[in-house]
Amino acid sequence: MNTLDGKVAAVTGAGQGIGREEAKTLAAEGATVIVNDLGRTPDGGSHADAVVAEIRAAGGTALAHYDDISAWAGGESLMELADQAGGLDILVCNAGIVKDRMLHNMTEDEWDAVIRVHLRGHFVPTRLAAARWRERSKASGEPVHGRIIYTTSEAGLYGHMGQANYAAAKAGITGLCFTAAQELSRLGVTCNVVSPRGRTPMTEAAFGDFQLPEGFDEWDPANVAPFVTFLAGPHADKISGQVFIVFGGTVIRTSTWPQTAEISVDHRWTLEELLDQVPKIAENLEAPPPVFEVVTPGSITHGQS
Repeated sequence: MNTLDGKVAAVTGAGQGIGREEAKTLAAEGATVIVNDLGRTPDGGSHADAVVAEIRAAGGTALAHYDDISAWAGGESLMELADQAGGLDILVCNAGIVKDRMLHNMTEDEWDAVIRVHLRGHFVPTRLAAARWRERSKASGEPVHGRIIYTTSEAGLYGHMGQANYAAAKAGITGLCFTAAQELSRLGVTCNVVSPRGRTPMTEAAFGDFQLPEGFDEWDPANVAPFVTFLAGPHADKISGQVFIVFGGTVIRTSTWPQTAEISVDHRWTLEELLDQVPKIAENLEAPPPVFEVVTPGSITHGQS
């Protein structure tokens, strides 16, 4: 459909998995795509270069970016590359790592590394893109076509054992999205979050001896890319501040932290009153629901990106 002709998109963590498919699909819709990734191939090459080559072979336009997106200098160099291509229009934040460990064993470095790559890796490019979009809007007197798509996980929405660092980072990304959507709406910028389920280098170990199914493969990371590309396009200009779970042929819009029950008095609570009244809003309380459960393939218990 070429809905993104003339647009410049940056995809972080785009060398493999979901980010790779997002970059390819954005390019197929006409965007110039900046492929950001630090990763190296087994032969010492660059994952970013490999994806750029794929896009160009398919007739698209792409540039490689190799810097750490969670570092300020890396974010600046990404924006400068986008400026050279005509100015950033679409930011897809997908870079991430996992360092799983139970809370009582998790190290400071394991916590800091995951928070940095995920949460700071979303903040830095968003902060730098927002400043550019603000200046562009001021100069033209018109809103810009700005699109931000974040990547969370159901671990961040519901929690997951052994992933306190990852779940905290992914939950923080959702909060960052809500704020960005509010602050940047006057500029014509939308911000949404996608929680993908897919078979990626980060999750493939959980699939065990996985055999590709005949017919539709609901775990193919390419399934996530069309919806991300839709959010990046002109038909999604009224959608912002939303969280979507995407997998296979399914898109679910979620409602985060719904208000489910209330008690109220017209004075400061006493402990005696709370002992009497809290059971009214705490009936049928259960542990947080599992992220999602499937029997096959393997023993997948959560989606990651």
